[in-house]
Amino acid sequence: MNNNTQYNADFNKRIVVYQQDYKWVDSPMSGVERMMLDRIGGEEARATSIVRYAPYSTFSTHTHSGGEEYLVLAGVFSDEHGSHPEGTYIRNPIGTQHTPKIGSEGATIFVKLHQFEEDDRKETNINTKTNKWLPGMVPGLNVMPLHEHGIEHVALVKWDANTKFNPHQHWGGEEIFVLEGTFYDEHGAYPAGSWIRSPHLSQHKPYTKDDGALIYVKTGHLPE
Repeated sequence: MNNNTQYNADFNKRIVVYQQDYKWVDSPMSGVERMMLDRIGGEEARATSIVRYAPYSTFSTHTHSGGEEYLVLAGVFSDEHGSHPEGTYIRNPIGTQHTPKIGSEGATIFVKLHQFEEDDRKETNINTKTNKWLPGMVPGLNVMPLHEHGIEHVALVKWDANTKFNPHQHWGGEEIFVLEGTFYDEHGAYPAGSWIRSPHLSQHKPYTKDDGALIYVKTGHLPE
């Protein structure tokens, strides 16, 4: 891959990618494909991607020079540290390394690379299928905090059907990946598989309809 790859690299722009827009690209390793959501750099890049591993595929040993964060979307992601089923949220801090080795089920992950602050050293391994939900700020909303560092916050948010949230502004931006249902705001409708990146000081008024929604959301991490 070109060392100067730039894809959705302007963080002042609002970006929406729907599942029907996915374009899978082969990685350097056989059986491993990537859908690039944003990227700055070559094979070692600041990147947000969906990565799909075929059954019994492997990836070479690598060090996370800028940290690695991922959520297992399907299958079981495995490495020398263990097997991580669907719903597992992992943070591997700067300087950690691993060797992915996938089993018979294959795996699909949502992954973010080279996006850790230097002093963000907390390792995280959360099974979101069994972890506790907390009440949200409005009726019909439940939140599962996953990580917090400085002004950066990461959580899963579960929306009941026909729930409305207050209009709000995103200091440091907001990033959403829709896991289930359909997420809405005044700008559009975002079914499962949609990815939305909204810049610093953007704002919206989100809500759901009859199918509710489950979303991964990160705020406070985008350049001002």
